[in-house]
Amino acid sequence: MRTGLLGTGPWADMAHAPALAGHAELDFVGVWGRRPEAAKELAERHGTRAYDDLDTLLADVEAVAVALPPAAQADLAVRAARAGCHLLLDKPLAPTVAQGRAVVEAARAAGVASVVFFTTRFQPETEAWIAEQAAGDGWFTARAQWLGAVFGGGDSPFADSPWRREKGALWDVGPHALSVLLPVLGDARRVAAAAPGPGDTVHLVLDHADGASSTLTLSLTAPPAAAGATVELRGRSGVTLLPETAEGPVPALRRAADALLAAVGGGRPHPCDAAFGLRVTEILAEAEALLTDRG
Repeated sequence: MRTGLLGTGPWADMAHAPALAGHAELDFVGVWGRRPEAAKELAERHGTRAYDDLDTLLADVEAVAVALPPAAQADLAVRAARAGCHLLLDKPLAPTVAQGRAVVEAARAAGVASVVFFTTRFQPETEAWIAEQAAGDGWFTARAQWLGAVFGGGDSPFADSPWRREKGALWDVGPHALSVLLPVLGDARRVAAAAPGPGDTVHLVLDHADGASSTLTLSLTAPPAAAGATVELRGRSGVTLLPETAEGPVPALRRAADALLAAVGGGRPHPCDAAFGLRVTEILAEAEALLTDRG
C-alpha cells in the first residue's frame, strides 16, 4: 500500500519513518512536513521523496501515517480522509471532542479505514494480556500509574513539545492508560473525580460500565528513577499486573500498520480505530473540565 508520512519531528524520525521504511507491505512514497528542510532531510535518510505540497502527496498515496501535534493531526486527518486516504494516526486523536468527531465523520463518509497507535495495544505481550483479561469477568477495581520523566529532569526529545507543555500528562499518557483499562473494564460511564498533583500530575477516578472502578495517576514530571507504567487489576480471580516489555515503538508501529492493512482488506474496523480514539478524547475532555472547575 502506497503510504506517506505527515510530520518531521522527533516521533516521526525515531518511530514512524523507520516503521514505514522497514515494512514489507508498504511502499513509503514520501514525507510532508510543516518545515520543508526537515522533510527533505528525513526523506533522504530513508530513501524516499520530500513533498512541498500536501495535496500532491495525498494524491500519490493510498494511506498516510501522521506524526504531528493533536490539533494539526485532526485537521489534516480530515483532509486526508476526504482525499480517500486510509489513516494511521497517533494518540491523542485530537485535543477537542469536536475535532475528534470531525475525523470520525470524515473517515466514515469517505469509507476509509483508521487505526490509532496506542503503543501498548500493539505489543505482543501486553496485547495478549489485555485480551485475556477482557475475556474474563468479575473485575472489582484497577489501578493505573503512567509516569513519564519528560519534564522531570530526564533527557527527553519531547521536553520542548509545545502541545505537551500545554496539555500535560492527561493528554499525553492518559490515552495509554485508557487504552488498557477500557477494553477490560468496559467504557467509563463517568469521570467520578479528578485532582491535580505535583507538576502536571493528575489523579482520576473512573466509574466503568461493567461495575468496576479504576484510579489513574498520570504524569510527565516524575523523577527519572520513578518513571514507568503499572496497571494492576483486582477481582474474583485475584490480582494481575500488566506485563513489562522492553520492545521499542518501531515494531509496534509496524503491527499497527498491519492492523490498518487488515482493516482495509477485510472491511472490519480495528478496535483502536478513530471511533475509539474519539471515545478516549471524550473521557480526557471530561477529566479536563473537572480539573478546570477545581481551578
